[in-house]
Amino acid sequence: MNITFWGIVKSSLPVIWNLWPVWLMVIAIIIIKIMMEIVLPREFREIRNLLNFKRGKDWRSDRDLLQWLRAMKPSEFEEYISTLFSKLGFKTKTVGGAYDGGIDVVAEKDGIKHYIQCKKFITSKVTVHDMRDFYGALADKLVSGKGYFITTNVFTLEAERFAEDKPIELIDGNKLIQYIKSVKK
Repeated sequence: MNITFWGIVKSSLPVIWNLWPVWLMVIAIIIIKIMMEIVLPREFREIRNLLNFKRGKDWRSDRDLLQWLRAMKPSEFEEYISTLFSKLGFKTKTVGGAYDGGIDVVAEKDGIKHYIQCKKFITSKVTVHDMRDFYGALADKLVSGKGYFITTNVFTLEAERFAEDKPIELIDGNKLIQYIKSVKK
């Protein structure tokens, strides 16, 4: 008996062909998932963000909340910060991404635009280099508002000193938790 590769393929074609509904369903699920990530309307993203925001409210401790924030993807963290600032009375727009120019969220209140940089750091600290990059991004945009640099960790002493005389508010992990708590009251 002579068994060849093509002989095996030809004999298994009816089995593979009979599974076409399964393959079609798998392909449809993949396409739907991709389309939801790419074309998901802003309203649905805002609802998703609000649900994520509410999920973060029932933590036993500040440390648990901070761990939850650190576990987010960077884009989720940016969306969360956008939602937080909208709850603080700002009209927000998330612009973060690979080529965001150093600005992740634009927040407007009383006609004044403010710019937010989000760094979801777990072990890294925000350095003076990060601050200089953000300040450079603000230089041509900032007129009367201010910049917010938000991290889930801490700032180095050099970064804090750099921001002292600049229109930049530094929000580390502990201060961020206080912001979140103030919104939830």
